[in-house]
Amino acid sequence: MHPTWVQESETLTMTYRHAIVWLDHHEATVIDYSLDDRHVVDIVNERAPRKIHRKSGIPGTGREGDPRPFFEEIVSAVGTAEEVLVTGPGTAKTEFRHHIEAKHRRLLQRIVGWEPLDHPSDGQLLTFAKQYFKKVDALRGTV
Repeated sequence: MHPTWVQESETLTMTYRHAIVWLDHHEATVIDYSLDDRHVVDIVNERAPRKIHRKSGIPGTGREGDPRPFFEEIVSAVGTAEEVLVTGPGTAKTEFRHHIEAKHRRLLQRIVGWEPLDHPSDGQLLTFAKQYFKKVDALRGTV
């Protein structure tokens, strides 16, 4: 399926069928794609401290910064993709899920899976997404 074009105010925006999100507490990668096109967005969480424990040698509260602005950037990057897969290591996926459940119910309905995935390259992430969505489409009876 090729991407469709949607009129938003006075500009045309491309809508992709699938998107994959990879995130941890420090960064995220969003790849939305169609058969012959892909769009990659890298997002850095500027509020996330590099070391969060006091014993690490950095003075401070020892707590993470507010992740909501980071999560909102991810939501914005996903845009209007019809189906979304969320991946990543650790607990960032869970925190993102709670944020989506509280603030973006429509996006929650478009998320087809939450999968653990270590630190892949963009190419590995796209390959994982294509294999995953191929299985989802087969289960749903759509191609």
